[in-house]
Amino acid sequence: MFQSINPYTGAVIFEHAEHTAQQVENLINSTHQTFLKWKRFSFQQRGDLFRKLSAILRKDKETFATLITMEMGKIISESRAEIEKCAWLCDHYADHAEEMLKPEIFKTDAGKSYLRFDPVGIVYGIIPWNFPFWQAFRAAVPTMMAGNTFILKHAPNVIGTAKAIEQLFLKAGFPENTFTNLIIPVELSEKVIAHPFVEGVTLTGSQRAGKIVAAQAGKYLKKSVLELGGSDPYIVLKDAEFNVSCKTGVCSRFLNAGQVCISAKRFIVEKAILDQFAEEQKKLLESMVLGDPMKEDTEMGPMARADLLENIETQVNRSVEMGAEILCGGHRHDNNSLFYEPTLIHHVTKGMPVYDEETFGPVSVVIPAKDPEDAIRLANDTSYGLGASLWTRDLELAERLAGQIEAGAVFINGMTKSDPRLPFGGTKRSGYGRELAYPGIREFVNQKTVWIAQ
Repeated sequence: MFQSINPYTGAVIFEHAEHTAQQVENLINSTHQTFLKWKRFSFQQRGDLFRKLSAILRKDKETFATLITMEMGKIISESRAEIEKCAWLCDHYADHAEEMLKPEIFKTDAGKSYLRFDPVGIVYGIIPWNFPFWQAFRAAVPTMMAGNTFILKHAPNVIGTAKAIEQLFLKAGFPENTFTNLIIPVELSEKVIAHPFVEGVTLTGSQRAGKIVAAQAGKYLKKSVLELGGSDPYIVLKDAEFNVSCKTGVCSRFLNAGQVCISAKRFIVEKAILDQFAEEQKKLLESMVLGDPMKEDTEMGPMARADLLENIETQVNRSVEMGAEILCGGHRHDNNSLFYEPTLIHHVTKGMPVYDEETFGPVSVVIPAKDPEDAIRLANDTSYGLGASLWTRDLELAERLAGQIEAGAVFINGMTKSDPRLPFGGTKRSGYGRELAYPGIREFVNQKTVWIAQ
């Protein structure tokens, strides 16, 4: 039995029985039968259904946003923005999927030769809780617009959201089991990946989970796409627009109580402005309003679960024991709640948890850089490679440095984010493959060569 617990009140809001092994088998078979029909739908037919889905998302935005906030603690304004982003994603692929998968002509000795993109079957998505609508939609929408069907295994603490998404697809008129929700423990995932009707798996999660899923996908010769988090550098050079870079950095780091994969985590600042930058960030953090995530004036809600709070607390405490210094925060806001104070740490060095590990909570660190080249060295001194931000008025220098940063995305004078129009994914231990834009819709298709004689 899975439980959804409101992280702000501590109340159990939903209880969900797990699917049995036989129910899982039946649902996979039904999803495959739907695929045999769905793959024959035209892009126009699929797009019309996603436009209906988008309209329902916008119409019932408050209901869905409230569900997100209740289940995982995100402040209500951020939950509304998440629903709007899902609607945008649906519209984007409804409008552009056919163009993205248009056959590509090749000049050969044939009368005609081209590459076409055909759906492959069921794609299995293992999705986290931090953006419970967006993460599911980001994986499912391109995959389904390509003609595949989708099976979701959501995080256990947001199963209410998972069930709501499944019902949303049905309400929009999608054939039953085009989008299928499985309520299963992680131990059953391998059986799903191994199933002959499942052709691919996509995971957003930790490096540990990624290694397990990649091994299972390899064992059964299934295509996989992995997004495994990040420790994104936020590089501020001494000529950067100071106020904007500082305020944007706080927004990037403390969005969703810091529980974001692609967000500023390590603030690498040129020494000439380091003290000023740290002091300004400290002021912003100390003025942040913590409280009921359903209230409009709340700026940061609780963390989603007790184990997540304990993990960030351990990372900070161990780093302090190793010589790091807390400039502000560093404690639970209330011993009886899941709030952790917005925290800023300096005197951070390699080997400390807040330097080496992903900090998935409201904690940022400032690290001095001697010059731009040293900043790039520090930025790349991590096993992760998801995103990066670079702040400078010298755009020629910025583009040159962007080519040296080891990350799946570099945002110059802006905060890292996902966007339906741009490929999303990482390098190094942040995973492989891409979601969104045209690379995302081409991950789970058969790229089929067709050659026709003269």
